Amino acid sequence: MCWRIWNLARQKKQLEGELAQRNAKRRLERERGRREAVADMSEDLSEGEKGDTVGDLSAHGDSVRGRLPRINSVDAMEAWVNQQKGKKLYIILISLHGLLRGDNMELGRDSDTGGQVKYVVELARALASMPGVYRVDLLTRQVSAPDVDWSYGEPTEMLNIRNEDFLDEMGESSGAYIVRIPFGPKDKYIPKELLWPHIPEFVDGALNHIIRMSKSLGEQIGGGKPVWPVAIHGHYADAGDSAALLSGALNVPMLFTGHSLGRDKLEQLLKQGRLSRDEINSTYKIMRRIEAEELSLDVSEIVITSTRQEIEEQWRLYDGFDPILERKLRARIRRNVSCYGRFMPRMAIIPPGMEFHHIVPQDGDMDGEIEGNEDHPSSPDPSIWIEIMRFFTNSHKPMILALARPDPKKNITTLVTAFGECRPLRELANLTLIMGNRDGIDEMSGTSSSVLLSVLKLIDKYDLYGQVAYPKHHKQSDVPDIYRLAAKTKAAAHGLPMVATKNGGPVDIHRVLDNGLLVDPHDQQSIADALLKLVAEKHLWAKCRQNGLKNIHHFSWPEHCKAYLSKIAGCKPRHPQWQKSDDGADTSDTDSPGDSLRDIQDLSLNLRFSLDGEKTGGSANDSSLGSEGNAADKKSKIENAVLAWSKGVVKDTRKAVDHNSSSGKFPSLRRRKQIFVVAVDFDTFASLAEATRKIFEAVEKERVEGSIGFILSTSLAISEICSFLASGGFSPSDFDAFICNSGSDLYYSTPNPEDGPFVIDFYYHSHIEYRWGGEGLRKTLFRWSSSVIDKKAEDAERIVSSAEQLSTDYCYAFTVKKPGLVPPVKELQKVLRIQALRCHAIYCQNGTRINVIPVLASRSQALRYLYVRWGVELASMVVFVGECGDTDYEGLLGGVHKSVILKGACSSASSQLHANRSYPLSDIMPLESPNVVQAAEESSAIRSSLEQLGCLKIKTITSRVSIEEHSRMYLWPGLYKSHQFFQSMVKGAFVKKEISNWMTLLAFEQ
Repeated sequence: MCWRIWNLARQKKQLEGELAQRNAKRRLERERGRREAVADMSEDLSEGEKGDTVGDLSAHGDSVRGRLPRINSVDAMEAWVNQQKGKKLYIILISLHGLLRGDNMELGRDSDTGGQVKYVVELARALASMPGVYRVDLLTRQVSAPDVDWSYGEPTEMLNIRNEDFLDEMGESSGAYIVRIPFGPKDKYIPKELLWPHIPEFVDGALNHIIRMSKSLGEQIGGGKPVWPVAIHGHYADAGDSAALLSGALNVPMLFTGHSLGRDKLEQLLKQGRLSRDEINSTYKIMRRIEAEELSLDVSEIVITSTRQEIEEQWRLYDGFDPILERKLRARIRRNVSCYGRFMPRMAIIPPGMEFHHIVPQDGDMDGEIEGNEDHPSSPDPSIWIEIMRFFTNSHKPMILALARPDPKKNITTLVTAFGECRPLRELANLTLIMGNRDGIDEMSGTSSSVLLSVLKLIDKYDLYGQVAYPKHHKQSDVPDIYRLAAKTKAAAHGLPMVATKNGGPVDIHRVLDNGLLVDPHDQQSIADALLKLVAEKHLWAKCRQNGLKNIHHFSWPEHCKAYLSKIAGCKPRHPQWQKSDDGADTSDTDSPGDSLRDIQDLSLNLRFSLDGEKTGGSANDSSLGSEGNAADKKSKIENAVLAWSKGVVKDTRKAVDHNSSSGKFPSLRRRKQIFVVAVDFDTFASLAEATRKIFEAVEKERVEGSIGFILSTSLAISEICSFLASGGFSPSDFDAFICNSGSDLYYSTPNPEDGPFVIDFYYHSHIEYRWGGEGLRKTLFRWSSSVIDKKAEDAERIVSSAEQLSTDYCYAFTVKKPGLVPPVKELQKVLRIQALRCHAIYCQNGTRINVIPVLASRSQALRYLYVRWGVELASMVVFVGECGDTDYEGLLGGVHKSVILKGACSSASSQLHANRSYPLSDIMPLESPNVVQAAEESSAIRSSLEQLGCLKIKTITSRVSIEEHSRMYLWPGLYKSHQFFQSMVKGAFVKKEISNWMTLLAFEQ
């Protein structure tokens, strides 16, 4: 026993030492990054920027109470409503995990169905009832599993809006809706930790819904133009990751609410010492979650928090947020001074709202006895009261209520221990524990059952029978009745005092309400003393009750939504820049020649040619049009080049239209039935050319017919692609599009080779330029590259150098001499985030090159852009990848598109590029998806894999023998045995008709 005590003490001391080292290292990295950022921002700082104090609220976020007037009267609300008239906002909310529905929420059913579920549903309903808001969509996962209610499998659920003041503004598709997107394993409800591999599939499904809804709303209220979402709001890390991808695909602002943060949870788990870092990551996928939260910081315009503590103690743990640097950047923005490519999201403190429609404050004494009379008899007790009261031997004593799911971090066992050890408290009050819903302890999850068993053991230990209630079931509609019994934060609406933790959100709530006492949640004696004080001192109880009733209006949903919409109004509007007339959004199979020509002529206004394969994206030091001449000369040159090209294309298109009107579409990928994306990350041209030829051979017939188009997706620059095409014997027209520089540039092959091989899509650049660091980022990257040296070499040789000839305006390229000596990509990403530079660093070509591109750019996002811009269906795409690849490899596998993994291709990249990842690839690879298959690098094997995916037709029947073989395989046995009928069918004239009618039975096609 003594040895165990000594060992536990030693482990605790070791954990404390490791924590101190991590904090010291993080502090040094943060200070160094801050110094470098301030040095780059060379202008003198104003007085408002000086100082490192973090106690000032303005350094950490916009306080709703400090910046916005409260809605304290009907007149004030009416004035605000008048300002919103005429607006028709479309808002997207995302909450992926748990079980969401509008009524009878199963809160506490599992660890994923908690307070967040109730919050997002009520937020959607409250926003939709506000003036100026036309529609709110709450996107979540569709669950059609046998172990959950059927309602979670319904694609759409309309939420009832309780505020009827603005019903005159309602329209055909207005209101609040839960929209369930199918993704992940079918017929299976899985925890949030297992959803990560399926996030891209959700993004693709959500993108399809938003585009269709935007067009529908455009027809109703937008004058025929799409009504894009004014904001996409992600809740929790998984939804934040999804919202970031959707924000990039649609070019609309993003908001984020963390609810619970991964770095804080990791720190708490490490302090406990029960699990190692690897075990924590294996159980909770915590590193993937943290990366999603970092990405959310990179992309979000606004991060909404409930309390100041969340900013000061939790968000500051992240590389992407520094409260001190955030204050300096904001001061420069107010002075209209450049931040040199540095960006920090705005932190907005908006306390959560609550509903009051069900609340009827009662008058009574502190024992909760409500008296009636003959004129106003008291109403019968709610059924949940009866369920709770049956536990008590003396039900007239005041109640102490804890309503939380059985989770270790909710600290229920400490409360029970404090209650059990304080005899005066036990004599004065009862304890009620509402710990979710359960049928049996054995059917609960491991952590939940462990907490519940601990509570039962404590009840037995302190002999609390008759003094503690722990009902098995309650409905969501019972919660208001439960809160009428005891003290908890939300019970302030009923006028009841609270005892809450002095850490976190309750501090801010108590500052406003002043309706209770704050305690150390880990100090059992402190909890017992506070509860005893409130129960025993009637004057204190009455004062807290009065304060709660007087101030609770500060936490109403209208107040929350007013602040929320005011923050959105402060965001710079962003949406897809092109108009319908610009790109000919109609994707029907039969377009008139005039439509095709209009597409070409309008497209010429926003696409630029690369006549000889030179760098058209432009570098920081060079332009494809030359560095000489002023802006007017450049504009003239562009217009002349476009005019000449447009005339050539129109002439060429007229000839094509005579044969087939649909062939006039530009770009040509618009007329393809399927798109094959070659995204195999070989580090040599020869290997890439060989794999490309195998893929071409596998579908040679379909390629010649024109039903299949090809896209080359690579880390190569456009000049390198020219060399690759020449060395491999390919023509630019073999590909419909080229996604190059790791997804930062998009080119199309031109219809007329005489006018040049490529044309660049400038709208794509406007789509991805959000938060691009520009020259400030370039300086930081140069400084970083000069610090990466080979210390063992005699002259400390630099191993990373800038590749100016390969860089463009939206891709800074660096060559690497010794890949094994370069820090992992996660370290470079950390350096950039600490300095508030928002971008993606990608190690490519087996580690011999580094591409740094905008945060909204990637090869997978370029495919989504093609869907948004040209209507190229993602489900009709097939992406070919190797067994491994560049560090953006994971993004190419997920989604609704099909994926073919070529065995043996790029397998050597795994150990060099992915060994030092923040999280293993296995955590986020959807390898069990039916959309992912593997094939040998042979044309026959590739074709077989495509047939397995259902992408290719089975060969057409050409003989009686083949018909009989197919009949034996696919026709009903009785039909095949009827030989006479079969012979007549083959000989008869109606064979063609019957074959056509029975296509699906014969499986001639997919």
